[in-house]
Amino acid sequence: MRTLHIIGGGLSGLSAAVGAVDQDWRTIVHEAAAQAGGRCRSFHDEVVGRTIDNGNHLLLGANRATLGFLDTIRARDQLLAVEPARIPFLDLNNGRQWSLCPGPPWWPLMAKRGIPDATIGNYLKSAQLFFAGPDATVSESLPDGVLFDRFWSPLTTAALNTDPKDASARLFTAIVTPILFGGAQASRPYIARESLSQTFVDPAVAYVEANGGSVRLGRRLRRIDATIERVEMLQIGDDEETLEAGDRVILAVPPQAAAQLLPNLTLPLSSSAIVNAHFRLDQPVMLPGDAPLVGLIGGTAQWLFARDGVVAVTVSAADQLASNPIIEIAEKLWNDVAQVLALDGAAIPPHRIIKEQRATFAQTPVEVARRPAPGAANLENLVLAGDWTATGLPATIEGSIRSGITAVAALSSQ
Repeated sequence: MRTLHIIGGGLSGLSAAVGAVDQDWRTIVHEAAAQAGGRCRSFHDEVVGRTIDNGNHLLLGANRATLGFLDTIRARDQLLAVEPARIPFLDLNNGRQWSLCPGPPWWPLMAKRGIPDATIGNYLKSAQLFFAGPDATVSESLPDGVLFDRFWSPLTTAALNTDPKDASARLFTAIVTPILFGGAQASRPYIARESLSQTFVDPAVAYVEANGGSVRLGRRLRRIDATIERVEMLQIGDDEETLEAGDRVILAVPPQAAAQLLPNLTLPLSSSAIVNAHFRLDQPVMLPGDAPLVGLIGGTAQWLFARDGVVAVTVSAADQLASNPIIEIAEKLWNDVAQVLALDGAAIPPHRIIKEQRATFAQTPVEVARRPAPGAANLENLVLAGDWTATGLPATIEGSIRSGITAVAALSSQ
């Protein structure tokens, strides 16, 4: 039987493995860390006293590859759907609240669904976003004003983990299109019911192993030996894996690691940070809008998520914030949380700050143009996977899972 070596046990690698075990492959996932999941992982924190995620992830109904992946590994029930479909927002400057409730094509003009104070002229002028060239940024492609401040800017920062003045306009349209035109089901938010690992990682590993594959942890790929045409050997830890004629490799590692293993590969290397905070409270948490999440305007914190007595905070495009000491980050973010929940801003509860310095590649026009196709290494038995490859989507869970699916399809066509 042909062997498929998948290097990397993040969502891209796990997605590839889930697809490969249903085909004629002896599938082995090699993961350098002590647990699978990559940037989508959970752990028990002693200070907070809960199982927390390394970061918060929001899915939409339009993320069909992700929902299909969860159906395959029988974990769709681990998602919590926001009912009715809406995304609440709160402006910390003036206390104003509203909910984004996409629906019929004319929903932006409906008082209870659209953005407060935005006019039909604001929306019509925003149409130029969809005609942006490959070098255009979001800020260059959209007019300033209330619609930009309350919709385009927070959505860009969250979806692309890049400031709108730098973010690729073309890439942004991949996220915006289903929200604007896909109806309520396409824009319905979903979050992990218990944890990221319980939703995405543990069921995927169980599925792979139940179907004859294996997930091997603590197995770092140190070297790739290749001719001009193909990979001959992988040094994984202290072991050497010689590839037979029918064997294949999917390299699903972060771009920095891929650059070291394949020095001639063109790929995005600039990165953007995300800061997450988890605050444990001793009382039930009710966020504005009576939903498990809320977007914030006008503060340091950008998104709040509530689960199991913990308020989790996410700040994207957070390079500057991440450079601050942990205590200063905690104070800034708790001030925003306390304002939202009408709590004492001086009494910071038990908390954990998590800095993901290289959370995603910087999704600027220059870096987007450097995203490689699956076969960009020009090796007949190796393809690439990862949210940093040319998926046509931002670096999200959906992009990761699609890249794994695409990688397996590319190998199967050889």
